[in-house]
Amino acid sequence: MARIRQIITAQKLKFVNRMKVLINKKGIVKLSRYFLLIIFITVSLNVFGCSKESNEPEQNQTSYNSVQEESKAPDFTLVSTDGKKINLSDYKGKVVILDFWATWCGPCRRGIPDLVSIQKSYKDKIVVIGISLDDNRTKNDIIPFMKEYGVNYPVVYGNSEVVMNYGNISAIPTSFIIDQKGNLVDKYIGLVSKEIYLNRIKGLLGS
Repeated sequence: MARIRQIITAQKLKFVNRMKVLINKKGIVKLSRYFLLIIFITVSLNVFGCSKESNEPEQNQTSYNSVQEESKAPDFTLVSTDGKKINLSDYKGKVVILDFWATWCGPCRRGIPDLVSIQKSYKDKIVVIGISLDDNRTKNDIIPFMKEYGVNYPVVYGNSEVVMNYGNISAIPTSFIIDQKGNLVDKYIGLVSKEIYLNRIKGLLGS
């Protein structure tokens, strides 16, 4: 965790220096883009029970929030690991599980086999989309990881916009369930059991 704090501190210093340049050359109005970037870097390094040095979770708590009022899931267009553009709106009519994760997060890895199993069992009715928050240091680990775990659903590279649009993701794994009409219905922070997913999916499918 000490290394993570050092990286965050270094990135903050870089941001401050960059901010000075922008104020001098282009004016303060241009800062928002870089502010979002540093948020994304910081978020990708803050994990729920995960650390870069350890493969095992320090905690295994799950926070669950059922969305009380219907709200449309923010649409996005993100690039997948095979170079395709993935639009959330393309999956309207199916139940969607969004999984914000990273290869170096222990609880994230533990939950992948359950997501693979769910996708295999409900391939015509649901789709799992993994949104990777791996940074440049671990981005190259994603495809080998997918092969090792037999990931059978699309994995896309996350960015600051999708992080912010989904409530400023501050811990991983964080997952969302979206119904057939594109509404957010559930949010989970932490490792989610397969049974919890299945109970919610069966309710949405009416089975």
